[in-house]
Order: sequence, then C-alpha cells, then structure tokens
Amino acid sequence: MSTLHKSVLITGGAGFIGSNLCEHFLQKGYRVTCLDNFATGHRYNIEPFLSQENFTLIEGDIRGLEVCRQAVKEVDFVLHQAALGSVPRSINDPITSNEVNVSGFLNMLVASRDAGIKRFVYAASSSTYGDSESLPKVEEKIGKPLSPYAITKYVNELYADIFSKTYGLETIGLRYFNVFGRRQDPNGAYAAVIPKFVMQLMKHESPVINGDGNYSRDFTYIDNVIQMNELAMTTQNPEALNTVYNTAFGDRTTLNDMVHYLKLYLSEFDAEIADVSVIHGPNRIGDIPHSLASIEKAKKLLHYHPEYSFQRGLKAAVAWYWENLKKE
Repeated sequence: MSTLHKSVLITGGAGFIGSNLCEHFLQKGYRVTCLDNFATGHRYNIEPFLSQENFTLIEGDIRGLEVCRQAVKEVDFVLHQAALGSVPRSINDPITSNEVNVSGFLNMLVASRDAGIKRFVYAASSSTYGDSESLPKVEEKIGKPLSPYAITKYVNELYADIFSKTYGLETIGLRYFNVFGRRQDPNGAYAAVIPKFVMQLMKHESPVINGDGNYSRDFTYIDNVIQMNELAMTTQNPEALNTVYNTAFGDRTTLNDMVHYLKLYLSEFDAEIADVSVIHGPNRIGDIPHSLASIEKAKKLLHYHPEYSFQRGLKAAVAWYWENLKKE
C-alpha cells in the first residue's frame, strides 16, 4: 500500500508534539486525522492544516469512548499523544490526570482493538523510571513512580502490554525524555522549562531554576521524536513490536548548562540577554535528580539514529522561538 492511501490518527494532534507529527505525516502523503479537545493543545498549531484535503479535525475528548470509536474509523495507525502532562499538575489534581491518562488511554486501546488498527504507538514517559538511580536509564529496569503522572504513564505501558498479549494489538510505547522544540507552549502554570525560560529571557526577566541547577536532563529535540514515531509506526521487524523504547538523544545537560546555552544563542538576537541573571529556588516535589537514556535498544531494533544533539536542537529551537514569540 502506498503512503498516499495510508491513514494515521494523531490524538492530541493540536498539542506540541502532536502538531509536529501532523505536519510531518501530511508532508509524507498520509491522510491525517487529529483528535483534540484543546485542553492543552491550540487551534493555531493546526491552523495551516485545516484547508488541506488530507487533514481531518475531530474536536473531542478521549474520556468519551464513542468519540474514540469515531476517530479510529478507516484509520491504519494510531499515534496516541493525548494526555495531561506535567508532574506538578498531577500532584495538584491526580483525579483528572488519571481520568485522561488512564481511562482515556484505555478507551483508545479498546476503540483501536475493535476497529482492527494495524499498530498503536503511544507516548510513554521517562517519569516511569521513578526513584531508580541507575544511569543511563535502560528500558527493562525501572523504579517506583514519584508522582501521580508517573503512575498513569506506567499504567499505560501495562495496559498496552496486556492488549498485545490478549487481543493481538501491535503496540509500541515511546518513553519521551524532556522533549523541546517548535510550537512548545511557553505560557501557563505548567509550561515546559525551555520555552518558559526563552520567553522570560526575551523579556529580560530572570528565570528561576529549581535547586542548585546541577540536576540534569536528556533534553530531546522534536525532530528526534518525530523520527522515533515514524520508525515505530512503520517497522517491519517483529522483534521490535509490543515493547517500549527510550526516545531521547542519549546525552545529558545540567539545568545550569541549559540556561548558559539559551543565553548564548538568544544573545545573538539581543546582546542584553547575556547579562540577565538567574535565580535559584527550592527543588520541586516529584522531580528526579538526573535523567539520561540508553538508546541502544532503539538503535538495534528500530535503527534509530537521532540527528539533533541538544545544542543543535536548541539553536534551531531558539531561532524558531525568536521568530514566533517576540510578537507576544
């Protein structure tokens, strides 16, 4: 079957990662359906696609099974990105996080099973590693979750595994590690750290780092994540199915270094940003100190070769942010 006749449903398709996936697969000639309730996604992220013949928007909530059933009709693949992200959000409101991330996920699995979907690829999370102190993080060794959000994402993996074994639904989970890049929302209480800091630095406001800044993360540029989703969706390797993969670059950067590079790249547009000071606040509840992914499993089974290092990705992201956020 040629790509022109293949169709993919992207849940949460108006969000940061989802809208980038919509754009990528439209460019590749797929028919793309986007399911989103705009709780955290934005209509402007998908505005350019609405006039395209191959794009369909379904406005709905994955907590409704009938909406999920409608969305998977005549679809070959599901890329499930819809979720309520953020550790602090889940700590403040564990019930809603569970309803969306667990009950909504189960609805999507049931709808996909009943519709005979070829493969269900879903956004898992590095938060699943919990209190495991081993570095780098290897897929088969996790700890105890440190937040309600982490619990919900681990439950997703357990459900996906059961649906593979019990119903024969092909599933692949992608444990995202601190994804950043174009279209990531800098606003709101639960904004991700990189776009939030970019916005503050552009206004010459001092960003607040939680703790001493020596916590480290495997920051992962959006294009590496797109590559992983495509590989997971299209792989013909039977050994690669019904499991989970770290989705990362395989390197780590401290928060202090991250801010250093942000100031360096932003000061190319505005020299005064280099002199903006940084404030250190208390550590955040539920945060893990260090995050570093092993990507050996993805390299071996999916032939994953990430093209964007943290610095290369950040430079590209900063240029996009400068062009698109300076109006705000």
